[in-house]
Amino acid sequence: MNAWESYEAAVEWVEGIVPFGIKPGLNRMEMLLELLGHPEKNLRIIHVAGTNGKGSTCAYLTKVLQQSGYRVGTFTSPCLERFTNRIHYNGSDIPELEVLELANRLKPIVDMVAESEWGSPTMFDVTTCMALLYFAKVCPDFVVLEVGLGGRLDSTNVVTPLVSVITNIGHDHMALLGNTLEEIAAEKAGIIKPGVPVVSAVEQKEVIDVIENHCELNKSKLYLLNREYGYEAVSFEWNLQQFHFTSDLAFHENLQIKLNGLHQLKNAAAAIMTLELLRDQYGVCLNGLQEGLAAAEWPGRLEMIGENPRIVLDGAHNPEGAEVLVQALKAAYPASPIRLLMGMLNTKEHSDYLLHVLPIVDTLIFTEPDFRSAMPAYELAELAKRIIVEKGLKVQVLVEPNWKKALDTLVGVTSEGDLPVVSGTLYLISDVRAWILNKKDSYKGW
Repeated sequence: MNAWESYEAAVEWVEGIVPFGIKPGLNRMEMLLELLGHPEKNLRIIHVAGTNGKGSTCAYLTKVLQQSGYRVGTFTSPCLERFTNRIHYNGSDIPELEVLELANRLKPIVDMVAESEWGSPTMFDVTTCMALLYFAKVCPDFVVLEVGLGGRLDSTNVVTPLVSVITNIGHDHMALLGNTLEEIAAEKAGIIKPGVPVVSAVEQKEVIDVIENHCELNKSKLYLLNREYGYEAVSFEWNLQQFHFTSDLAFHENLQIKLNGLHQLKNAAAAIMTLELLRDQYGVCLNGLQEGLAAAEWPGRLEMIGENPRIVLDGAHNPEGAEVLVQALKAAYPASPIRLLMGMLNTKEHSDYLLHVLPIVDTLIFTEPDFRSAMPAYELAELAKRIIVEKGLKVQVLVEPNWKKALDTLVGVTSEGDLPVVSGTLYLISDVRAWILNKKDSYKGW
């Protein structure tokens, strides 16, 4: 008899698995996969890690391979609108019926592992297993697999990929990954497997040293940005960037992407280098390269959600993400007063984030995402006020813990010519994006 009778009940079970006292390590995942018959074994995987840019890099890889005629499975997190967003096959979400069937298959096995010495699997363990089982069933030509957190101990790090990708390294999840860039890099580099080539866009010398050391230990060839491959920006406008790509394997000129921010050129270049390796080593066809890059989308990252009114959504939630957001807004909208709505989780310290955004905003509204680890809005506001005083800035600070009311406040303080922006944790971006798309007619008339 099935444990769950509906998709909604199955998702509630998966999302409700909150770990308590979990022992670190991959033992739970290895036990799960053993009991499931190792669905990952016959999958041709591209494994993508990094602090920022993982999702958009996965989007480029997926779209180019699809446009080139391949069947592609993609696993990313977190979901932006609904649970099924996490698992894609050829651009479509996993069907709800598949989620229900897989949850019922996994439930007794999860319970069995929970009784072991390793303790209960996590929500991400279960979701990863669900993705691998689904891909094993539909048999894609390639699977693009995004790391959830870190790398070395991440649930996805039970695979041996064709190529490992490390987009960049920055300050994020420091309580879990380490206090220095070197420590964080060592965790991310944990996805490197013996003999498997590595593509990376990391640029800090201390980080490059860590990645190179891991590659040497694993006898893995490293393809590094600005060394084995590079790019040259040609032109920029909102929703359209043009660039050239160069490497020893290939040269591509006048490529186009519609994702915003100069950092997206780095992500696109890393994806192209990965694809060129697949072409060189496995004969992969790339006749859809230009079309795939141009068509790639990644919602919630410097995304203009509308024009009347225009609202920019961006899931920047760490200092490096804030720096990228600021650079993009200054380049595209240098004369527009910026009204920023933000909400964060309490799992990290946000002073460096605020140091980036406060100098460019005129109004800053603090709110709280609907998530168990939400940072209280008033605490963020007090932190911002201290920085404003220390730096001699002039910023209007408002507090509205209810994010729906905060969104109305953002609309209320925005005049024609202003640029309203919503940023912070993706849990907030997800809710705001779905709300705006469903209520667009409510936001008119400034």
